[in-house]
Amino acid sequence: MKKTCPSRRGFLQQSLTTAGVLSAGLSVPSLSVSRAANVSGSDVIKIALIGTGGRGLGSVIDRFAVGDNVKLVAVADVAESIARKAVAQLQKNDNVKSKVDVPPERIFGGFDSYKNAVAEADVIHIASPPAFHPVHYLYAVEQGKHVFIEKPFGVDAEGYRRSLKANKIAEEKGLTVCAGFQRRHEQKYLDWISKIQDGFVGDVLETRVYWNTAAAKVRGVRNEGESEISFQVRDWYFFNWLSGDHLVEQHCHNIDVGNWIHGKGDPSAHPVIARGLGGRQFRKIPNVPYNECGNLFDHHYVEYEYADGTVMHSQSRQIPRCWNLVSEKVLGSAGRGQIGWLEPKGAERWHLPKYKNDNGYVQEHVHQTEAIRSGTKLHDGWFAATSTMIGIMGVLATYSGKEIKWDDAVAKGKTFFPYDKELTFDTPSPVMPDADGNYEHTVAVPGLFEPFDK
Repeated sequence: MKKTCPSRRGFLQQSLTTAGVLSAGLSVPSLSVSRAANVSGSDVIKIALIGTGGRGLGSVIDRFAVGDNVKLVAVADVAESIARKAVAQLQKNDNVKSKVDVPPERIFGGFDSYKNAVAEADVIHIASPPAFHPVHYLYAVEQGKHVFIEKPFGVDAEGYRRSLKANKIAEEKGLTVCAGFQRRHEQKYLDWISKIQDGFVGDVLETRVYWNTAAAKVRGVRNEGESEISFQVRDWYFFNWLSGDHLVEQHCHNIDVGNWIHGKGDPSAHPVIARGLGGRQFRKIPNVPYNECGNLFDHHYVEYEYADGTVMHSQSRQIPRCWNLVSEKVLGSAGRGQIGWLEPKGAERWHLPKYKNDNGYVQEHVHQTEAIRSGTKLHDGWFAATSTMIGIMGVLATYSGKEIKWDDAVAKGKTFFPYDKELTFDTPSPVMPDADGNYEHTVAVPGLFEPFDK
């Protein structure tokens, strides 16, 4: 029986939303043109996109919203046909088509196509499936390119280690690295966390972070004659070797906020122990259209303990008709709060002011473009890699049911992605269905799953 798979957010909705930002005339800082601006011998900053799905195209449109002299000059995707459709859609958008300079010869397809795109541009947008992020990131900085890289920074410990290597190269070469943790670029988060770290609610005792939502929607069946690896890369979100599970791919945003609070400005701060539980209940029900694909859990809970004894409680769930929340909370020795407000004991609640143009999806590109043109430092890679690894550590804990220590997770955490294989459309997938097309036998079982490479 052929199985259906849910999809990620649709490109159309994303493009209409960000195009609306453009047509509304978003106000952004004017950027001075210095010799640092001439990254390719002119005032134009050339952009290449790797991964032409909804978030990839959204990142390009968000970059265009900066209003600066930038152009998209190349795109790459595993599927060349998808890359061509993406360019065509951008060229039909009246708000952005003047910034799209991608002739057919600069549309690349295949697993190695990212190398061709990197050669054409100054700034590389990496929005491929998460497992490929460390590979594409490392190659881009080795070639001396500035990078915008979507979260997360990998799906396993080996990806984390490769991202650290790329971080070091970028720093040594003076390259800017902007990560798709957009909360780090939103004034409301900057102000809220600054007030916490100034002691407004006392010493931080614990944080609680949530990404509890309904299940994703159905996409459709595999294409006629499509290979297994092609099908899985196209529906990458629902296979842990490509996405890392939703605790890593999605909930990393909230984990990053919690770690930001606990870390007190140290981008390498992290919990030392993770204890968790999780499973797959809704997704394994037969004949429920949301479920008949992939091998992810549908719920995770992780208790992250820091060296100072403080704790971050993490909830990540994708089950419909349940209590939902996407937010972050803090408990201090002298008060408490949730993003948007803080309440000291015995005092009035403090609320964040309303901000104009505090769109993190755009502001991250404003900040990077400004850094490139002014020659100033911007390196999100360190905190982004750390927060990704915290998520990976959590998955190892929920999959195995064991207590996971940070040092063990980093040194020998289970490798999901086949880094040493040259992938093609004929390569056997690391996750294969059974004779009936089911993946349930590949789902981790707590108590049996081995969290470490031997």
